[in-house]
Amino acid sequence: MSRHIHVIGIGAGDPDYVTMQAIEALNDTQVFFAADKGQAKSDLVALRREICARFIREPGYRFVELPDPKRSSPGDEQGQYRDAVADWHAARTRIWAQAIATELGPDGVGAFLAWGDPSLYDSTLRILDAVVAEIDFTFDVIPGITAVQALTARHRIPLNDVGEPVLITTGRQLRTHGMTGSTVVMLDADCSFAACPADTRIWWGAYLGTDDEVLVAGTVGEVGSRIVALRSQARERHGWIMDTYLLRPS
Repeated sequence: MSRHIHVIGIGAGDPDYVTMQAIEALNDTQVFFAADKGQAKSDLVALRREICARFIREPGYRFVELPDPKRSSPGDEQGQYRDAVADWHAARTRIWAQAIATELGPDGVGAFLAWGDPSLYDSTLRILDAVVAEIDFTFDVIPGITAVQALTARHRIPLNDVGEPVLITTGRQLRTHGMTGSTVVMLDADCSFAACPADTRIWWGAYLGTDDEVLVAGTVGEVGSRIVALRSQARERHGWIMDTYLLRPS
């Protein structure tokens, strides 16, 4: 046997989002690796610990917190952004490779707990693909409830219009290319929806699935400034924010 890593999607914040498949993988794991992103985001590690404490049947597992390298601030050009992300991934790869090699025995089982689903705007799989080229291990992926699913469920709306596609994008891309029909926006630190026409419908949510969840719906003209204020206040209060929103033209 060789080392094995589970990449486990743990959902968008509510421990009840954790699937039965994920629970089985949690109980198969000896070492959980978690990125330490500083005091401001320490509650993200705390939630991972809470999930393990709730669902793992036998004690004996342990957490290894990995220092998360600081990502440089990219310029406005797409190439500069990609270069900054590539450098950050390379630094993470070195840290993760050393941790897996030193903290996990030759036939041990480890895990990374991915917020939401590992396939959607998460770097875990890309980094593990790079790590596996350096040290010998296998890995599998357990899907999780995404922020997109949680957002539409909490607002009680379908994701798409009848027979129409959905675009999932980032705030940076929204500012550059605009929206196309139903558009889900993630990773938006700049409230890019503010540049959309005032009659654009928006369904916004932050800290989805947690006790701090905030939901707002309306048109950009009606609720845009309120979302900007709520987002600023929440970020100041918690030190971090995860928010997602769906846009549709009227």
